[in-house]
Amino acid sequence: MVPMSEHDETGPVQGPPPPPPEVAPEDDVVLAAHHPLRDEDPPKVGDFWLDARLTATPAGTTFVAHEDGGDSVMLILLSEGAARDAAARARFSGEVNAMHIDTVVARGGEDQDDGRTAVRYRAEDDDPTLAHLLPLAPWAALAFDGSLAAVEEADRVLRAIDLSMVPPLSRPSGPDYRLHWIDRTGHGATRLWPLAWPGRRDRASWITILVSFLIMALLSALALLMAILAFQNQPPVDAPPPIPSPAEGSGEGSGSPQPASASPQSGEPQSSQPASPSSPGSDGGPYSDSPSMDVPGDGESGPGGPSINPKL
Repeated sequence: MVPMSEHDETGPVQGPPPPPPEVAPEDDVVLAAHHPLRDEDPPKVGDFWLDARLTATPAGTTFVAHEDGGDSVMLILLSEGAARDAAARARFSGEVNAMHIDTVVARGGEDQDDGRTAVRYRAEDDDPTLAHLLPLAPWAALAFDGSLAAVEEADRVLRAIDLSMVPPLSRPSGPDYRLHWIDRTGHGATRLWPLAWPGRRDRASWITILVSFLIMALLSALALLMAILAFQNQPPVDAPPPIPSPAEGSGEGSGSPQPASASPQSGEPQSSQPASPSSPGSDGGPYSDSPSMDVPGDGESGPGGPSINPKL
C-alpha cells in the first residue's frame, strides 16, 4: 500500500505493472488415456488390429488401432443395437461424411459406401461369408494424434447416434423417449479373415517362453528315463559252450603229443642217408597195408575198422 505522504501533482505513485498471465504453448497437447482391451473385444476390424480402448457409449466403442505397416488410427465401431437400426446407421454415415476427407482414413460396414467420403470405403466382399450371419457393423478409422480433443470428437459422434446429447425441440411432456436398442451394447458383427494367428508378428511373453522350455526339459528327461529303464532290464546272455574237437572225443589219445622221431643215442653213428617216409601202418597207427585174418574181440576193433568210443 502506498503511504499517504507519497503524493505528487498527478496523484499517488503506482507500483510496477503486474506480469501478463502465462499462456500455455500451442504444442502442449493433453494426451488421451488408453484402456486395455476386454475379452469380448474383437482382435481385428477390417484391416486394422485393435490396440486399446478410448471411450464407449451405448452407440459404440472407440479404439486405438493400427494397420499392418501403418500409423495408429482412432476406430469407431457401432454397437450391436445401433448396427441393426437403419436410422442409427444413417446418422453415423452423416457424421462421417461431414468430416474432412483427410480425417477419414477408412470406413466400412453396412450402408457406409455412399456420401462424400465414399472413396474411403473398404469392401470385404471377397471374404467367405455364410447366409445366416449378420451384415458387418459400420465402422470408421479416423486420423489420431493421441490427444484428448480427438477422443472427445469421437464421443460426440457416438452421442449424436444415440441422441443422448440432442437438445429437446420443445418443453418435454408425456412419457420419456428411449431408443429400443439402447440396452444392446455389445459389439456389432465383425469378420476376422484371414485368421489372426498367421498374420501376427507379436513376440510371445516371457511366461510363454518359460513354460515352453520347462515342457521341453520335462519331455527330454522322461525320454532319457525310459531309455535307461528299457536297457537295464535286459536278461543276461551266457557265452556259448566250447565245441569239442575230434581228438578229444575219440578217447584214444594219451593227452600228450608224441615226438615224431626218437632222439639219437649218444655214441651211435648217425646215417647220412635221409630217412625214407614211413608207410601207412608201419608206425603202429590205425591203418595198415597188410591184411590180417584176426577176428577182433568184443572190446577191440579190427585193422581199418571203426574204433569204439568207450564213453558210449
